[in-house]
Amino acid sequence: MEEQNTIDGYILKHIDEESDYLKSLYRDTHVKLLRPRMASGHLQGRLLKMFVEMIRPKQILEIGTYSGYSGLCLAEGLQDGGMLHTFEINDEQEDFTRPWFENSPFADKIKFYIGDALELAPSLGVTFDLVFMDGDKRKYIEYYEMSLSLLSKGGFIIADNTLWDGHVLEKPHPTDLQSQGIIAFNDLVASDPRTEKVILPLRDGLTLIRKL
Repeated sequence: MEEQNTIDGYILKHIDEESDYLKSLYRDTHVKLLRPRMASGHLQGRLLKMFVEMIRPKQILEIGTYSGYSGLCLAEGLQDGGMLHTFEINDEQEDFTRPWFENSPFADKIKFYIGDALELAPSLGVTFDLVFMDGDKRKYIEYYEMSLSLLSKGGFIIADNTLWDGHVLEKPHPTDLQSQGIIAFNDLVASDPRTEKVILPLRDGLTLIRKL
């Protein structure tokens, strides 16, 4: 554990710095919200921005906004004219998150929705080039199927938390529906001929999926 912390510290010193705005958001997330570990943080945030710059999507779908940290990083990487559509199902989150979006330098690239992405995203009539999945782990397969149906050919899905603190190596308890959801999702994606995929062992696991 000590060695890992040392490596993590080294990595953070050798990548692009976290902006003061993101630092403030990350701090506020830890002070005011439950489960602040859900926020992407410095390393994953810089990676998400880089992915957007590499993929160059016009339209991004984010499932699970939480405090808005990952959304800001995704929007930061967008080219002019690009748009992030981010969905948060917990309406109690809106009062915290919306001001962080509206006061950010990327406010004109973000559309923030409160509601179930499974119900609302298909009604937008938008074809997405990139999807970032970080919502309810019990619904990952549903999110995946919906995302594929809305995704452009050659588009990408990035699924977060797919190593789930190592619980994917264990037989989940019958009541642990989130672990069951992640394991079922991983098994489905691994055998899905519609896509190519790779898992990055970063933080809690990121699966990169490309629609063929």
